[in-house]
Amino acid sequence: MPEETFVIAGASLAGAKAAEKLREEGFAGRVVLIGDEQRRPYERPPLTKGFLAGNDPLDQAYVHEESWYGDNRVDLRLGTAVAAVDRANHEVRLADGERIGYTRLLLTTGASPRRLDVPGARQDHVHYIRTADDSERLRSILISGDRRVVVVGAGWIGLEAAAAARGYGNDVHVVEPEATPLHRVLGPELGEVFAAVHRRQGVEFTLGDGVAEITETSVVTGSGTELPADVVIVGIGAVPNTALAEEAGLEVDNGVLVDAALRTSDPDVFAAGDVANAQHPLLGRRIRVEHWANALNGGPAAARSMLGQDVSFDQVPYFYTDQFDLGMEASGDWAGDYDEVVYRGKDPAAYVSGDSDDLEFIAFWLSGGRVVGGMNVNVWDVTDDIQALIRSGKPVDKDRLADPGVPLSDLAS
Repeated sequence: MPEETFVIAGASLAGAKAAEKLREEGFAGRVVLIGDEQRRPYERPPLTKGFLAGNDPLDQAYVHEESWYGDNRVDLRLGTAVAAVDRANHEVRLADGERIGYTRLLLTTGASPRRLDVPGARQDHVHYIRTADDSERLRSILISGDRRVVVVGAGWIGLEAAAAARGYGNDVHVVEPEATPLHRVLGPELGEVFAAVHRRQGVEFTLGDGVAEITETSVVTGSGTELPADVVIVGIGAVPNTALAEEAGLEVDNGVLVDAALRTSDPDVFAAGDVANAQHPLLGRRIRVEHWANALNGGPAAARSMLGQDVSFDQVPYFYTDQFDLGMEASGDWAGDYDEVVYRGKDPAAYVSGDSDDLEFIAFWLSGGRVVGGMNVNVWDVTDDIQALIRSGKPVDKDRLADPGVPLSDLAS
């Protein structure tokens, strides 16, 4: 019988971890990992965190040593891309015309930055951060300091880029159409905390306003305010790279639709990472997650599913950030659907008002008395307990939840 071939389209974190898991699980067939970048697979968080800020070398971001791919018989194809999927013949066609047959196919094509559609947005001083090349280019500009930087978008990418830019001594101004940073993700309460963290470091904000135009020397907001700008960094979200799946006739809706086993509408094609819109068993709905942990864990889950193992990918969504003196981890996916926020430790409102420098607390988002999300700020080793609370789905006593003297593990039992 012909050798089984598993093709992975997308040499990303999810793709590389899937290849690793295939070998760990004893798959002896051919593994082909295909990516359009010239670099071997790497993790993306350092591009807006440690590397961009000048704290970590880019070499730390690589998923594996260069020799790992040959040592593990992973056929790594770089600088090319899967141009088409022929599902009827179980083949992929590369951009150079080569065809590779597959037994199973995994799509880990990720996402691309959402582009700003205003006059002047295509000028050379307008930057997006998605690839290592993007981050290297931007870092080389920011590192000298004394630049006027305007960041468009106060989401995770925008705020991390703002912190890195300010750390080099640049003047930084963030423009965001919502009332607070991270408004749609965290809600106004915690959005104000992040605004306060940045303001204390000299970052300025224009909130409740968008961008109308970018000139050679400025960003013009919708209200007509002209902000001087030598450098513009855009972080307004990402769009899943679904063109390959769409052209192949797979079901697509804000990502490639997959079941809890990360299987697409074709039983021999799977998807993981940023591009996958998965049915989540724990949350009881579809969810597309763009954070690092989803790729880290989703790739191996998809690999196991490709091997015919029983898989139900129900990881609690997790993300983290480092901005100035704030280190944070968050779990859950409440997307603004909550009734109230309960704090364990000091209410950060005093920090926001300037009456306190204390920035150590845990915030819990509750819906119907149940914890649907939790964020620990400068408090560590509590993620497992927070995720257990979310998994339990049980109503909690709010007074005990807020009491640092009550172990979180007791609340989930």
